[in-house]
Amino acid sequence: MSEKDLLAHVPTGLFIGGKWRPTASTIDVLDPSTGVVLASIADASAADATAALDAAVAVQDDWAATAPRVRSDILRKAFDLLQERRDEFALLMTLEMGKPLAESNGEVTYGGEFLRWFSEEAVRITGRYGVNPEGTGRMIVSQHPVGPCYLITPWNFPLAMATRKIAPALAAGCTVVIKPASLTPLTTLYFAKLLDDAGLPAGVVNVLTTSSSSAVTEPLLHDSRLRKLSFTGSTPVGQKLIQQSATNVLRTSMELGGNAPFVVFDDADLDAAVDGAIAAKFRNIGQACTAANRFIVHASVVDEFARRVTERVKGFGIGRGTEEGVTIGPLIDDRAVAKAGKLVDDAVSKGATLLTGGAPVDRDGTFFAPTVLTDVQPGSDILREEIFGPVLAIVPFTDEADAVRLANDTEYGLVSYVFTKDLARGQRMIDKLQTGMMGLNVGVISNAAAPFGGVKQSGIGREGGFEGIHEYLSTKYTMTPVP
Repeated sequence: MSEKDLLAHVPTGLFIGGKWRPTASTIDVLDPSTGVVLASIADASAADATAALDAAVAVQDDWAATAPRVRSDILRKAFDLLQERRDEFALLMTLEMGKPLAESNGEVTYGGEFLRWFSEEAVRITGRYGVNPEGTGRMIVSQHPVGPCYLITPWNFPLAMATRKIAPALAAGCTVVIKPASLTPLTTLYFAKLLDDAGLPAGVVNVLTTSSSSAVTEPLLHDSRLRKLSFTGSTPVGQKLIQQSATNVLRTSMELGGNAPFVVFDDADLDAAVDGAIAAKFRNIGQACTAANRFIVHASVVDEFARRVTERVKGFGIGRGTEEGVTIGPLIDDRAVAKAGKLVDDAVSKGATLLTGGAPVDRDGTFFAPTVLTDVQPGSDILREEIFGPVLAIVPFTDEADAVRLANDTEYGLVSYVFTKDLARGQRMIDKLQTGMMGLNVGVISNAAAPFGGVKQSGIGREGGFEGIHEYLSTKYTMTPVP
């Protein structure tokens, strides 16, 4: 399907109660590789948000009472349809977000797995039954849908972030209002169309696109009918949403910022470490919360590691994600380019050595050259802030205690990466590194069957895995007399 034909098939309205609704005002969605408008979509108001929640509330009881096998079959049908339309979704993500087509295809695979995984989990929601310790009664522990949910997704993984939240909610028996990021809303709109085609009843999933997140979010969080909020995004926004959620004591799941350490010990397989570094840093153009942010490399191998990484980075192809041979697409917007440049300039001014890149690319779109810095000094902003761009910053260390100190020297704790051949050291790192996830001798860790989430200011709760569906379930204990 051509770009023009695909965009013509993407709905542009709000999806509320199973129907597409236009709005008086619209939002332009841009191709970051060219700055050209891809589509103009609906811009929701507070009234639209209330209408979406109305629709979700109206069918909540019916969806909760729907047989788990039926919910499972709808999710499995959605998975099958996504495989049939994978080329369309991959192209759409590349158009609105900028990543190379190969990576967009990878996201279709990854995002689809949440549909398949939670289609299987829908029929495995269980409780327990037993005699209480005193022998005076029977205890029944059962699981129930938490109720209508509000899901807020980021712009960097438009499909996977939607499926990672929608799939467990539907599997648990919850209805949904989802608000995709205004920078990349087209994939979610197209996915809502797919869910409709899969037979999802009207009102179970409702989609709000808006230029003002607060205009639709605040009224929803203050509506007592909403029972759950799931958010992926920055820590400052997440903190504000947690405060707003306190009014109605909402269940919250927060997947927030990261500052991932990538630790390379002196005994590491350097070939594997370099491969892992390229994957952990430059996947999604560095625009991932799981992206390695600080490369903490033993002093005895730091020069060789930097040389090998730089050689690889200099060979990257830069361009529009639809072009052959492209490794690095555009950053999402001008602000992202400016941030990357500012962080690099600050690091260099404080003593870092620039090995390659370091500046915007002189062409249409929002491109920043893939960059390698070494000898990054303490106090550099790049060691404190989430880069969210194709910039690899290297810091040397001398011993294991030093590595652990540097790795944990952050308020964030989403993911860490460690490369070592020493099994005992790897086990110690599992215990000592303060993160919710860890890659041991691997540079990509995300998997639908694994619990995704962080500690400290990187979040609350888990998505994916057996744990993911429990974020959308409430536990009820019932006491009955001895029969």
